[in-house]
Amino acid sequence: MGRLLRGLAAGGQLRVLAAETTDVVATARQRHHTSPTATAALGRALTGAALLAFLLSKTPRERVTLIISGDGPVGGIVAEAGLDGALRGYVHEPAASAELRPDGKLNVGALVGRGELRVIRALAGGEQFDSTVPLVSGEIAEDLAHYLWQSEQAPSAVLLGVRLAAGGLVEAAGGLVVQVLPGAGEEVLAGLEENLRRLPSFTELLVERGLQGATEAVMEGLGLEWTDLRPLGYAAGEVPLRFECRCSREKALATLAFFPPAEREKMVKEDGGAEVVCRWCGEVYRFSPVELTSLGSQEVRCPVCGELWYKKRSDGVEMVFPGRVCKCGTPVQLPESPSA
Repeated sequence: MGRLLRGLAAGGQLRVLAAETTDVVATARQRHHTSPTATAALGRALTGAALLAFLLSKTPRERVTLIISGDGPVGGIVAEAGLDGALRGYVHEPAASAELRPDGKLNVGALVGRGELRVIRALAGGEQFDSTVPLVSGEIAEDLAHYLWQSEQAPSAVLLGVRLAAGGLVEAAGGLVVQVLPGAGEEVLAGLEENLRRLPSFTELLVERGLQGATEAVMEGLGLEWTDLRPLGYAAGEVPLRFECRCSREKALATLAFFPPAEREKMVKEDGGAEVVCRWCGEVYRFSPVELTSLGSQEVRCPVCGELWYKKRSDGVEMVFPGRVCKCGTPVQLPESPSA
């Protein structure tokens, strides 16, 4: 189980969020079978998503998604987080790797390459805010700091890191965001910059001193005060973080409903059923011929192109075609009482 801490420093001139995500990243590595460099890249993205979720979200139902699209061998990275502490994510090419940097460290920047960072904020009411900025380095921390400055007009220091042990096992993972609030004095900024300049990487501090110790080292001399989160419903005074997907067997079966009946019959005859793999978490769902055959019992399709117009799942959830005209131009005709 990971955790996230919040605090203020310099008399309220700096906002601080710190996250320890070792277990989260270890679970992601196990589920997606990532290479060492891909593990580091995905771990940074997951940690960054958690920090941004608690920096930008206003209500518990909001979620933040990072989509990192580069021309490097990993192809792309996607990570999602919310105020419930649930994180999930994946890389397009889990086995991708890159040569080490000259200093011997994993080269996440080369793995990601040049491209763009897209941040999607899904609000509780269904609205969505979407911002895209060019990647600065592909190292992810710098890219998130650039996003916060360009899209949120919030100058911030972002530190992210993943330390791997022998065999690619995750030894430590975490991150820190220090956001400069309006009215912050020059002496405060100078003190923060000096700490960042003289200290080792946040990952090394995390290994040596733990999350609180690492953060306090970065904020030395700046009057860091931790925020007690118990009044917000977090019993331990901090936010528990975990790798958790929202997929389910029911949702996986629902995706097969969008295949035409002929395709599902082919799955039954040639494969003896079907298999659905969740891209977010790697969970595998297998379905029998009987389950596939039952999908056609309560569905309505376009008689011209076969597009799915209506489907009622076994749990009562209905999927209805959103328009009055099918994609092929045929008027959509649904049962008079679909839910009957």
